[in-house]
Amino acid sequence: MCVFHGCLFPTIYSIPNPPPSSGHQCNSLPLAGRAGQLASFKANTLAAAWTGVQRQEAVCKRLDDNSIVQNNYCDPDSKPPENQRACNTEPCPPEWFIGDWLECSKTCDGGMRTRAVLCIRKIGPSEEETLDYSGCLTHRPIEIESCNNQSCPPQWVALDWSECTPKCGPGFKHRIVLCKSSDLSKTFPAAQCPEENKPPVRIRCSLGRCPPPRWVTGDWGQCSAQCGLGQQMRTVQCLSYTGQASSDCPETVRPPSMQQCESKCDSTPISNTEEPVPV
Repeated sequence: MCVFHGCLFPTIYSIPNPPPSSGHQCNSLPLAGRAGQLASFKANTLAAAWTGVQRQEAVCKRLDDNSIVQNNYCDPDSKPPENQRACNTEPCPPEWFIGDWLECSKTCDGGMRTRAVLCIRKIGPSEEETLDYSGCLTHRPIEIESCNNQSCPPQWVALDWSECTPKCGPGFKHRIVLCKSSDLSKTFPAAQCPEENKPPVRIRCSLGRCPPPRWVTGDWGQCSAQCGLGQQMRTVQCLSYTGQASSDCPETVRPPSMQQCESKCDSTPISNTEEPVPV
């Protein structure tokens, strides 16, 4: 039998039986009959790029039941020489080489995976060539397919952080975190997303040191005297940068809340003489 890359061509040739040797009597076998010889071609290694080799091998065989027996039952001098001949001289047709699938591009919600598909032809025991796809006559295997088409579970989606508040000193940023479908088209109750994986909704922040509290004064009020010297008042407050009352303003620079004032008196003299009442 000739074997070349999966191509099987069985061939059997018979050789006439030689007479038994003088040292071996056929009737000494368990079954009556004489031992004969049968030659057949068997597979051997490749001798050329596309060519296999058939080797002829002689065996000793009973005539009554065609069973193979030990070679000492046949005359060794009559054993035919082992011949060989070329076989399968035509090249085997090209075939598809199919590689393993690569990892899917996504773990869920439908990804894609690819594999190598080549049209190759053997040109030697350990040599091959790559042909165009048209060189292979059978249907071309697919190279890409969808994978992991199951839906992904809901997941947390965090929106952008807000600005840091207050505008100075230690503060916080806030953001909204939603439980969404993997394609972001649906919003689910928060209980459907794992609480242990929920992103934070608040973080500490700082925009720098705040300015210290300062004294803030109001407008001066009306002078207490309508004529001459008097006093006038105004409000003086210690306020933070946010306008909240504070007690951290230094007293050494506190503005006055009261000052002296003067109102001009009327210069027209007032007469002390009373006019007589007419009778």
